Amino acid sequence: MRIALLDDYHDIARSLADFKSLSEDLNAELTVFTEHLGHDDEAVISALQPYDVIIAMRERTPFPRQRLEALPNLRLLVTTGRRNGSIDLEAAKEHGIVVSHTGYKAPDAAEHTWALILAAARRLDIELFSADRPLTDPNHWQSTLGMGLSGKTLGVYGLGNLGARVARVGLAFGMRVIAYSQNLTDERAKEIGVEKVSEQELFASSDVLTIHLKLSERSTGVVGSTQLSWMKPDAILVNTSRSKIVQTDALIDALNNEQLYLAAVDVFDVEPLPAGDRLAATRGVIATPHIGYVTVEQFEIFFNDAVADIRAWAKGKPVRVLI
Repeated sequence: MRIALLDDYHDIARSLADFKSLSEDLNAELTVFTEHLGHDDEAVISALQPYDVIIAMRERTPFPRQRLEALPNLRLLVTTGRRNGSIDLEAAKEHGIVVSHTGYKAPDAAEHTWALILAAARRLDIELFSADRPLTDPNHWQSTLGMGLSGKTLGVYGLGNLGARVARVGLAFGMRVIAYSQNLTDERAKEIGVEKVSEQELFASSDVLTIHLKLSERSTGVVGSTQLSWMKPDAILVNTSRSKIVQTDALIDALNNEQLYLAAVDVFDVEPLPAGDRLAATRGVIATPHIGYVTVEQFEIFFNDAVADIRAWAKGKPVRVLI
């Protein structure tokens, strides 16, 4: 059995889970790819054709139909996390490929959302010191005015598990918390302790607006120039969900035209970011490299569950199968 473990940028998987036991018990041969294979179909397919099992790190390497059809040896595809919109499950089923998932620790992404909110509100992108900007440099001493959050309005677009966690922290900060999504009910809003509002009020009233929608056909591009035009010019937009929920060109225009103060983002249309990415180079963007889920605790769950998925599949009793 040949196993490929993809996109282990930190080269940490083998220290967090017992992959060695798969070699001993199942005669498995593990190859760890610590660098991204890229976006070229031919290169990705060429690298992965020999493998029976592939472990994918979230959506870092997509598996659409054309890639799955070109991997004749593939029989098990494990995705870290509970869902993966970049895998064509129908094509996998047609080609006899089992797709299993792992567990997921939701609080990590909510915590990172607040890391970005606080970084933006206090302009830590400018105020943090480093070797290149020493604490003793008078030119970098108190160069910005921060935004206090108590009494401000936090808008939560999507009040699911992550959105609710973020909302509760906003309440703890003394913020007015409002929420909207197409399926949000009065009962759900009351349960979390927030106000249900219309889409326009969400964008128009929020001092900080954070997005927590699942990416789907309905949510793709749902935040565009119209929604951004409703926002206050001193507001902050935060996106730790999926980049394609927000129309990138519209966001760049809003920032360039100063319709929006800051955008704090952890997700991009193409990852890893190519050189010259327009959003990354835009004024008012505070960005992190999709690290909302990148914690030791999360990766321990990912890789240990991946080992368990492979063992169960090898015994003919696959677990956590995505349908």
